[in-house]
Amino acid sequence: MTRAFQSIAVFLMILSVLAGCQTLTGKSAGENIDDATITASVKSKLVAEKATNLTRVDVDTNRGTVYLNGSVETAEQKARAEQLAWQAKGVKAVVNNLQVHKR
Repeated sequence: MTRAFQSIAVFLMILSVLAGCQTLTGKSAGENIDDATITASVKSKLVAEKATNLTRVDVDTNRGTVYLNGSVETAEQKARAEQLAWQAKGVKAVVNNLQVHKR
C-alpha cells in the first residue's frame, strides 16, 4: 500500500511541476522571457531616438508580435517607431496602433 501511495505522490509532483511551466496565458516561461526581452529592446530603441520624442509609446509583446500603442505628434514619428520595433531581435510582426495627434 505504501509503495502505491509513493508512486501516486511522485506522479502528482511531476504533474504539478509540468503544469507550472506554463502560465495562464498558455505561454511557456521561455516565451515570456523572449517577449520581455523584445519589449525591453524596442523600448530602448525608442528612448535612444534623440530626433523624436518616442518615450510615450507603449510597447507590448506577445509571442514575438510587438504592439505599439499611444500617440505621437507626426506620421513620421509613427513610421519611425514601427521601423525601430522591426530592428529588435526576435520580432515576428509589428502592429502599429499609434495615433497621430498634434499637441
